[in-house]
Amino acid sequence: MFEYHGWVHVLSTPEAIDPEPPLPLTEIRDAVEKLAGTGLVDLRAINGELHLHLGGYADEADHRPAELMREIGRLAPGSYGLLYIHDDEDTKNDNSFQVYRLARGWVTEHADWLLSPIVPALEDAWDE
Repeated sequence: MFEYHGWVHVLSTPEAIDPEPPLPLTEIRDAVEKLAGTGLVDLRAINGELHLHLGGYADEADHRPAELMREIGRLAPGSYGLLYIHDDEDTKNDNSFQVYRLARGWVTEHADWLLSPIVPALEDAWDE
């Protein structure tokens, strides 16, 4: 199974104030439509600031949510957020979440230590 959960506070630049310079909203919406994956996606303004929330659970790996984080970083380099991914078919990380961190236009990948290792932190081992 492939599971992902993430959020992004979308800002045009690290210096952005009330939103100057303006966000490229058309390009951001197009990227969300193309790359959000097949799960839940919510892009909306909250108290005058643009936010993205996404999550899903699929039978196969879907790298579009991580690509979306990179694209938002390119379009709006002041954005920041986190994306947690678990792919149980990834032989290197099948028992852990990977965290994609978006900050100042760059996405970096990190090992999770809050929810991982999944067995035993979240689930019991299967009896075989």
